[in-house]
Amino acid sequence: MSSVHTKPKRDIPLKDHLHEIIFEAETIEGRTFDIVLLIAIVLSIATVFIESLPNLSPQAKHWLLVIEWIFTVFFTLEYVLRLYTVHKPLKYATSFYGVIDLLSILPTYLSLLFGGAQSLLVIRALRLMRLFRIFKMVPYLAQGNMIAASIKRSIPKILFFMAFVMIAVSIVGAIMYIVEGGYEGTGFDSIPRSTYWAIVTVTTVGYGDIAPQTALGQFLSVILMLTGYAIIAVPTGIVSADLAQTAAHPEEDYTTEACRYCSLQGHDADAIRCKYCGEYLHLEDEPKKDSSENEE
Repeated sequence: MSSVHTKPKRDIPLKDHLHEIIFEAETIEGRTFDIVLLIAIVLSIATVFIESLPNLSPQAKHWLLVIEWIFTVFFTLEYVLRLYTVHKPLKYATSFYGVIDLLSILPTYLSLLFGGAQSLLVIRALRLMRLFRIFKMVPYLAQGNMIAASIKRSIPKILFFMAFVMIAVSIVGAIMYIVEGGYEGTGFDSIPRSTYWAIVTVTTVGYGDIAPQTALGQFLSVILMLTGYAIIAVPTGIVSADLAQTAAHPEEDYTTEACRYCSLQGHDADAIRCKYCGEYLHLEDEPKKDSSENEE
């Protein structure tokens, strides 16, 4: 069986070799690094959960804090290495995974200024999404990308619909303020408060902290509750329609390989260049420079 890349491999520079280990899961070193990283993420999240338990002894809290800082230092070094190994650090730092990696270490440092900020370390759970890449669950990743793309395309329609809903609940809130505002203890003491009730009712949440007392107010509540079921179904229908249209097209074969320059993934299986920045995905595919060019 011949490999995908038949060109002879060159001597890989240290920066590119580290990138292969940190960002890829195709080699034994890269796969081992990612598995160790995932284990560290799970253990660090478990530490945060245990630290929130009541009645912990001061000694237990001390050791949990030490463990938390060990994990934070580890993740900080990993983040710095990620920035070092990519050719465009700012591109990675502002990407989805780059922002998540940064947010996963900031809470511990912020806890030095704001007590309790370390509880936000549960954001590290989002880093477990790399499971799809590490264990090569590409079909699931492709399905996730399809859902994300459908939601993104549906955002303008959903925003327009939500604007209409906000206008509607504001009008209903003003009406309920007129109907119920004159009665003591109903809670409809202002239009914003009444609008809050309308939002809670139309979403069928029903906290029960505010309830109409008049027959007309209760009748309007029933109408709003029944309307709420139809309103909730609209955003779902918008996304579902886009998903059905997307599913009608055949799936493309994607890989989870990250570009060395922009760190973005989702390239075609036979791609040589990155579809986002145009750079070569593999060092062995880059044309060798002539000696005359080097002299110039």
